[in-house]
Amino acid sequence: MDPFVFAAVLCAACMHASWNAVIKVKGDRLSAMLMMTVASSAICLVLMPFFSLPAAASLPWLIASAMVHTVYKLSLTQAYEHGDLSQVYPLARGAAPLIVAVVSVFVLKETMTPTKVFAVLAIGGGVCLMALARGTVSRIPPKAFMFAVLAAGSTASYTLLDGIGARLSGSVAGFIGIAIAFALLTSSFGLLIAAIGKTPEATRGLAIFATLVMVMLGGAWVPSFIFPPWLQTASLVVPTRWAVDGLDAMTWRGLGFDAAIAPIAMLLAFSALFAAIAIWRFDWEEPRS
Repeated sequence: MDPFVFAAVLCAACMHASWNAVIKVKGDRLSAMLMMTVASSAICLVLMPFFSLPAAASLPWLIASAMVHTVYKLSLTQAYEHGDLSQVYPLARGAAPLIVAVVSVFVLKETMTPTKVFAVLAIGGGVCLMALARGTVSRIPPKAFMFAVLAAGSTASYTLLDGIGARLSGSVAGFIGIAIAFALLTSSFGLLIAAIGKTPEATRGLAIFATLVMVMLGGAWVPSFIFPPWLQTASLVVPTRWAVDGLDAMTWRGLGFDAAIAPIAMLLAFSALFAAIAIWRFDWEEPRS
């Protein structure tokens, strides 16, 4: 997995677990959920003028996803009313990818390799088993179990709805092209860092510093549209800026493949440059013992 994607997934997982913990420990859980929803909606409303609307074909799926999200939040709130975080959260999150996989294969006719099937079963099933850490399933309150399963079904439903809507909105080929180009970029950048670093300690420090700078200036931490005009122009020399802009164009902005051509070309150009410098700086002589 691409390092940036891996970091984004870990960050999202930490934030998701954190707000679930807040809902669980808060006295009035429904009010806490409402406050979090209102706060996130306010942030979205502030940012909406800076972005284009999704494609018309995606709007029905967007509305359906919003309705399912409401069911998810209400069922999750009720699950925490009757069960512990250590029981509800693993069931609600672990069962969702199992449901998505089944529906994707048998309803949407997606193809999954045996390796992917094993990975989904191992991860999803393993997370679900965490709910049984205290013993058998009979120790989980029936209402908590019922609402946790309902939350898992809602999560699987809005995941599928979002995926279908995204495919109708943007270019799948463009998304794949940018993802592959970005993967080549990260590989060549890793070779460059390894070739420049004199010692393992220096290489690690250089890699951390360079990654933080590229993520920050590339618009991954802070959206690039709120940068000052001069920084928006200057950050175009950062390869992650092209990756983030390209992925944005292929997903929620709903642009066609033509919007992916420039990001793909720039990412490949940066990859070739980094690889050439890495080969030039690489020490090809084996160290003498």
